[in-house]
Amino acid sequence: MNPETRMEKIIHDSYGNTAGIAVRKDGKIIYEKYLNGYTAADSVHIASVTKSIVSALIGIAIEKGDIKSVDQKVLDFFPDYKVARGEKTIQNITLKDMLTMTAPYKCKTEPYEKVFKSDSWLMPALDLLGGKGKIGEFRYSPIVGTHILSGMLVNATGQSVLDFARENLFSPLEIKGMKNIVLEDKEAQLAFLKDKNANGWVVDPEGINTAGWGLTLTALDMAKIGQLYLDQGMWNGQRILAKSWVEESTKEHSRWDKLSYGYLWWIIDEKEHAFAALGDGGNVIYVNSKKNLVISMASLFIKDAKDRIKLIRNYMEPVFAS
Repeated sequence: MNPETRMEKIIHDSYGNTAGIAVRKDGKIIYEKYLNGYTAADSVHIASVTKSIVSALIGIAIEKGDIKSVDQKVLDFFPDYKVARGEKTIQNITLKDMLTMTAPYKCKTEPYEKVFKSDSWLMPALDLLGGKGKIGEFRYSPIVGTHILSGMLVNATGQSVLDFARENLFSPLEIKGMKNIVLEDKEAQLAFLKDKNANGWVVDPEGINTAGWGLTLTALDMAKIGQLYLDQGMWNGQRILAKSWVEESTKEHSRWDKLSYGYLWWIIDEKEHAFAALGDGGNVIYVNSKKNLVISMASLFIKDAKDRIKLIRNYMEPVFAS
């Protein structure tokens, strides 16, 4: 059995929720595979990979001057927010703290179901920010806290997150078909996770696009994002992201156990400058700079999905990186 056949058998047998795979080597698509009835045109909810897209949008907003720097205070973007008496920590939290998941929160686990039932997702998120925890300690905020970044983008740019993304990221990369997705209740949210025809970006009741989840992309779209980062912000001769932003985003700023974290990107291997955007269910944009390789996997939602990084490093890189 040759390495590629073996790889495909492993994916079929052990990673059965995979919908699409796209591999770019030296800037060109060299492999595509679609499973579970999906095609190149079908988008998938990419879960927390959304965070890494939002990181790119933050970088663009800084380059355009809409945001001063990562050192700007979170509350600078919400001048009408009333800080609770005796609450001091929240006043010192910066955009960088949000990007590196080192902002503290008042909750042990995010009350996202309660937040989803409210008329505003942003205000409850701000109310949870701060508390007695220390700024600088890693605290992964997958859904509620991350939503604050969308509010910051909206208030800084004067545009919706999707409109800003369309203009500055999606259109240059020829990522098409985006629309706002409204989910009225929990049943609609669960249905969205399984909807093969979903295409766009989820919004909260105030029309703010989600930052921690809710975006749909195809495997080819995801590979374009990876190529953009591999090429240090360039796409077809056009600069989309500042080189310095890509560099800062993909180096260690914080750490969770043995895992390194950049600006909403996971650092996989510092020696090879390998990094990844990771989402629930097994969604991934993987970039290995040394090997000039991008691997994207779009996957259907299941609980406790198997580790795609292990699959990529052990079975896919040997096939495509030689």
